[in-house]
Amino acid sequence: MITVRLGDTGIVANKNGFGALPIQRIDIDQAVQLIHMALRGGVNFFDTARAYSDSEQKLGIALEKVERDSYYIATKTAAKTGKEVLADLETSLNLLKTEYVDIYQLHCAPKCFRPGEEDGVYDAVLKAKKEGKIKHIGITAHLLHVAEEAIESGLYETLQFPFAYISSEKEIALVEKCEKAGMGFLGMKGLAGGLLTNAKLCYWFACQHRAVLPLWGVQKEEELAQFLSYQEKMPEFDAQMKADYEKDRKELAGAFCRGCGYCMPCPKGIQINNCARTSQLLRRSPSKGWLGEEWQAQMAKIKECIHCGQCASKCPYGLDTPKLLEKNLEDYENVLAGRTIV
Repeated sequence: MITVRLGDTGIVANKNGFGALPIQRIDIDQAVQLIHMALRGGVNFFDTARAYSDSEQKLGIALEKVERDSYYIATKTAAKTGKEVLADLETSLNLLKTEYVDIYQLHCAPKCFRPGEEDGVYDAVLKAKKEGKIKHIGITAHLLHVAEEAIESGLYETLQFPFAYISSEKEIALVEKCEKAGMGFLGMKGLAGGLLTNAKLCYWFACQHRAVLPLWGVQKEEELAQFLSYQEKMPEFDAQMKADYEKDRKELAGAFCRGCGYCMPCPKGIQINNCARTSQLLRRSPSKGWLGEEWQAQMAKIKECIHCGQCASKCPYGLDTPKLLEKNLEDYENVLAGRTIV
């Protein structure tokens, strides 16, 4: 069984991390069965967030009677003040039915939060750590410069960042930087938000980077079973996998929106950072909230795009943003019409 040591935290986790965002889409009984299946398969690291609707609650129910020292749990807060951070933490602890979380992460951080700042965010997590309510302080980011600053700061014990085999070299380089800094690296979006469907190739790629703990977002037992099966025999990079790898890199690397927001603002008011990844959101998170009248109006704004090129010129990943917006609008309209998106 392949394991990952998360930097200097002392956490040693199964190479299959459980990303709990998608369990929002299934009922409690299904979620509990899936989590228990993961535990039986040797999975011992679970990642959730205050923002993932009832994900924490489902994990709490599933893990309530499991020995607490047999698994690790990480959750997140997107709060912007110290008071809100501590309130979020108490809510998370209650829902997760635990006295502490192993890693508490600042979610989708817009900056590298530091001690002594007026917002009090970092001071709050430091206080919670001293009280034993969290074991380690982490940060999650979509912005490269925030991730790099967090690594250099020495203030965080883990970094969570998008990581898939269609990631750019700059993103992959963060793994080595974390290793040198003694930070754990949690790979989010290992399936690129649903763009990637070759689980074998995704697992193989993660295994090429020993310091990466991939967090697979699964919501079906057959999906989880695939990843568990690779623990017994790691996939070999044969000719077919090589062909799939090269094909996906060529076709999909330009379609992986990380939602970082560098492209904003849009002169026509398009929420580019969400509109350009709506297909991913529809595949992996509860779709109801994205199909209402308010979001339909947001997606309709894509038709007003004047192709000024500002968004594409500011994208740090070199995406053809206008083309990506058009593709997401096409997928969105297909879903509204009851058709399946590919």
